[in-house]
Amino acid sequence: MKGYSNNSTELSEPKNTWKQCLSFIKENVPPITYNTWFIPIKPISYKDNILKIQVPNSYFIEWIDEHYNTVINTTVKQILGENGKLVYIVLDNDEFQNEETIPEEVIEKPRAQIQKIQPEIRPDFESYLIPKYKFENFIKGEGNQLARAAAVAIAENSGGTSFNPFFIYGGVGLGKTHLIQAIGNKVIEKYPSKRVIYLSTEQFTVEFIDAIQSGKISEFSSFYKSMDVLIIDDIQFLIGKEKTQDHFFHLFNTLHQAGKQIILSSDKPPKDLKGLSERLISRFQWGLSADIQAPDFETRIAILKNKAESYGIFISPEIIEYIAFNITSNIRELEGCLIKLLAGASLNSQEINLELARKTVKEIATGRQVNISIDYITQIVCEYFEVDENKLREKNRKKEVVLARQIAMFLSKKLTKSSLKTIGLHFGGRDHSTVIHAYNNIDQMVSDDNSTKDIVDSIRNKIELGVS
Repeated sequence: MKGYSNNSTELSEPKNTWKQCLSFIKENVPPITYNTWFIPIKPISYKDNILKIQVPNSYFIEWIDEHYNTVINTTVKQILGENGKLVYIVLDNDEFQNEETIPEEVIEKPRAQIQKIQPEIRPDFESYLIPKYKFENFIKGEGNQLARAAAVAIAENSGGTSFNPFFIYGGVGLGKTHLIQAIGNKVIEKYPSKRVIYLSTEQFTVEFIDAIQSGKISEFSSFYKSMDVLIIDDIQFLIGKEKTQDHFFHLFNTLHQAGKQIILSSDKPPKDLKGLSERLISRFQWGLSADIQAPDFETRIAILKNKAESYGIFISPEIIEYIAFNITSNIRELEGCLIKLLAGASLNSQEINLELARKTVKEIATGRQVNISIDYITQIVCEYFEVDENKLREKNRKKEVVLARQIAMFLSKKLTKSSLKTIGLHFGGRDHSTVIHAYNNIDQMVSDDNSTKDIVDSIRNKIELGVS
């Protein structure tokens, strides 16, 4: 293994120390691995041979530890010395495992330590807010416009709007947790003296039960009644917990009457929370209920670009569009696909290309149908006619190329939700009128000529079979 000799003088600044570590690591891992998994890491402090570094999330640690543990331990020994330690600081709620807050945990390693912590924003209690959840990195789209606009208004004037309570609902992985925590972070930034707390319904329930068992229910109530902003995630989990519902009802009334802001999230709107007491449902409907829907195509592209930029990685627009078109259910799955793509490229020391993206998307989408894309249609059509895909984008007037191009346009309009303009752009920037002409021409030929109908049906069957 390549290496550098360690200077006997203790390295005082974390940036310089980590820079030397990176120099050693760079010599011993593939370039794409170095850029993907080590460049995003930031040094925090260096004291007594202990270097603390911040990583974006726990997935980084798991991947590095699994694949490059030897490199890390050798780096620590070379740069920090025999008694050196590397501590990973994770300011994250580990969304790859669950959405609950991770308690402080230190996992001992031979020389590298992992430390998952929550930042202590308030001096007298833990707010459980994750600093990365901000409005600035919440991608706005058609599916979340109302919810985001209301959230910003609340953050600017918590408790002073008619949006109290603010009840946000939607499916898994659509950004509810991000948005409600963004409110809390903004309130603390704008009004440092305000008491803001975020917690899951499960966490609230556990604390309530502990308070009953320890005879501290009065202290429990007083603590939460002292909040200026109460943010509770996944309120649907109050269903079936009658005593907790009853206590929360009284807490809700006290806070609301005092003009304190209440923010709740759920997977369903209030009226659909069967099993929740009617009086709670009624109160949840006092303020504003806003849903978050699955992101549209343009928003998914923006999310992927933003995530790639945060990792310092360039991914071609073609690959971004392919992932965005095929992963549509939620943001978490979208980001998970991107991370899996980066991991696959790093592990195999290969460039991120469309072939790897297709493989990754299929792995992510196991057990359900993948959306049919214009690129995939073009690929199958060109395989059938044995022509190069680039020829369909060129001004090529050969009979077999023109037929292949028109069939690809025809099937793109039939099998995708893409606009005529988008389809035209995929075929060399052609005008939408060209797409209409191609569609009408093939449609007529299919009606009049059985051989053309057989060709189109055969290609279509292959396309649909390939994504099922």
